Amino acid sequence: MSPAWFRSNPIYGYGLAICAWLTAFGVRMALADWFPPGFPYLTFFPAVVVAAYFAGLRPALLTAVLSGLSAWWFWIGAPGFDWSLATGLALIFYVFVVAVDIFFIIGMNSATDNLRLEVARNAALAESRDLLLKEVQHRVSNNIQVVSSLLRLEAGMSKDPATRRALSEASARTAMIANVQRSLLDADGAAAPFDDLARRLVCDALNAAGRNDVTVMVEDARHALTAEEATPVVLILLECVNNALEHAFPNRAGRIDVRLYEDGPERRLEVRDDGVGPPPDFDPAKGRSLGLRIVLGLAEQLHGRFDIVDAAPGALCVLSYPRPVAH
Repeated sequence: MSPAWFRSNPIYGYGLAICAWLTAFGVRMALADWFPPGFPYLTFFPAVVVAAYFAGLRPALLTAVLSGLSAWWFWIGAPGFDWSLATGLALIFYVFVVAVDIFFIIGMNSATDNLRLEVARNAALAESRDLLLKEVQHRVSNNIQVVSSLLRLEAGMSKDPATRRALSEASARTAMIANVQRSLLDADGAAAPFDDLARRLVCDALNAAGRNDVTVMVEDARHALTAEEATPVVLILLECVNNALEHAFPNRAGRIDVRLYEDGPERRLEVRDDGVGPPPDFDPAKGRSLGLRIVLGLAEQLHGRFDIVDAAPGALCVLSYPRPVAH
């Protein structure tokens, strides 16, 4: 039985107190011939402690009173209630020790109960916070998806090919952001590891491009991305993958390798393909494509740098940025 059960049922608490006193009395009576003079309370102190711990203050006081009267009648001074000075001193000593025991045990129980309530309250607050975070995450993703749908409708209504293409690309990118936002947390509400998140999103990109002849390998990386880095890192990854699907493998199968690792104070994202490679003397900073400008802007947002180099064969896209302090 737990202490809380006895405290919530006063009858059982007082019953425990009486049983503790009877047990202590019986043991003391059985060992009376074995105990030397001067130990009248030896078996009663544990009874008071047990009653205080399990049943609380009032049952402990009952045990203390019954134990004190029993010891006074049978083992202190002459038989009966002896009123000598020595007996008074022995009773004062007993009252002092019992009071200290009850005080500390009741205080310990109170502190434990308060701590248990505080832990339960914090757990409830944490659960409420997680639910709120999931709801916000869901609403943000839905709102972004609405923007993507509106852009797609505008693209369908536009008669200018350049405008239609620009709106379609904007719609695809906003849909991508909504997908990233939806995937940031796993089913338990924990931050999704990078490798799991990357595999899901890259698979969606392959399906959207209709490229079942390209293999994408994501190296295991259980780093949980912070909220500040997750969206820009994953968007840069998807821009690199989509760029490879569009330019690196024009008429053949290929392979893309994705790797995220930590190098000292930095995190590095590498996307390598075995395609045709970048043009000679290619400089990402001078690129004019919207996707490349978006990637460079996201890298700057992370206070990092982005580069594309010839990997012979293929191209290697590298994003380097300072590792988050808390992740």
